[in-house]
Amino acid sequence: MTKSSADLVIKAGRIFCADSCLDGPGAVAIKSDRIIASGYDVFDEFPDAKQVLSFPDALLIPGLIDLHAHPASAEWFAGIDPDSYILARGTTTALSQGDAGPDTWKLYYDTVIDPARLDIRAAISPVSGSTFAQSGGFEELANIDVDGCIGAVRDGGDSIWGIAVNAMVQVTGPSDPREILQKTLAVAETTQLPLLFGSRREPSDWPLADQLDLLRPGDVMTYCLHSGTKTGEESIVKNGRVLDAVWDAKERGVLFDVGHGMSSFDFHVAEAAITQGFMPDTISTDIQRRHVAHKPQHDMPRVISKLMAAGMPESEVLARSTQHPAKALGLSEEIGTLAAGTCADLAVLHWNPDASPLVDCVGVTRPGGCFEPVMTVRGGVVVS
Repeated sequence: MTKSSADLVIKAGRIFCADSCLDGPGAVAIKSDRIIASGYDVFDEFPDAKQVLSFPDALLIPGLIDLHAHPASAEWFAGIDPDSYILARGTTTALSQGDAGPDTWKLYYDTVIDPARLDIRAAISPVSGSTFAQSGGFEELANIDVDGCIGAVRDGGDSIWGIAVNAMVQVTGPSDPREILQKTLAVAETTQLPLLFGSRREPSDWPLADQLDLLRPGDVMTYCLHSGTKTGEESIVKNGRVLDAVWDAKERGVLFDVGHGMSSFDFHVAEAAITQGFMPDTISTDIQRRHVAHKPQHDMPRVISKLMAAGMPESEVLARSTQHPAKALGLSEEIGTLAAGTCADLAVLHWNPDASPLVDCVGVTRPGGCFEPVMTVRGGVVVS
């Protein structure tokens, strides 16, 4: 392969890659679906590239990775079109949180994962007979199909990253969330896969410390920045301090994910945590069908902007939406980076200083600006 064989060179006023330690004006060169070079002098090295795109006022980064989303068609409980509302807005890889279970895994793969241009990985629900855990199922413990879920994982191969379990009362009904988690852990232990865990919030009948004690290194607690203000439900922050149990879990390798969604991001909690040096390991949207009508559109660029508004340094925000989730997914040699030889998944973002104010899930606002998507490249192909 010669230097003149690049199919596409993308120049930007700034390229950033936490993995490759890049931060400055530069370019990325692509051949087929692979990055073949990235850096500050790349444009000059490929004078005969077939196509050159230039974004002098924009930021070029690895494609964003959303560790908690609901990519699916409208037939699925919370499904949002993966290519129109996720891929087109700068996210190139997304993890489905419990959209499929043992009985619906093959249908989900055939009708959602396989046709999508978005790279979709799955945290599969152990609930049988339901397309999505939050539509019900955990209220009857007999619906947790341990053997069926283990079989689906073995059939699913690399597409299944882990097991999804949500202990919120809207999902569990009257069932004991401790039993639900134990049954789900049985699947995770047998398959040697991590959990994507949504913690119990209200009623506050299960202390957060006790929940965290059951999680293992590599397990992910999502919804980590919810407000914890209803009927005694616990957030990670109490009386302005991050709970000792949270620090202990983080120290032993439990990961904390944002999972913004409709009710799980509070500026006051985020600001208190970040001030004390606690930063979520990964940033995610929990994007679902109800977000379609949101103006401005709910997406990864807007969520990462909220973390910046809460005090997280920009470099950390970008790392925790690219490099860190790639590592959590076990894909750091393939995505979340601009290193030569990796998948040519890229996002171009523009900083809009006059964007609409940023709003959390309880109505608290912080002034813009905000990152906004300009272009997405998935597997070397410009898709938006």
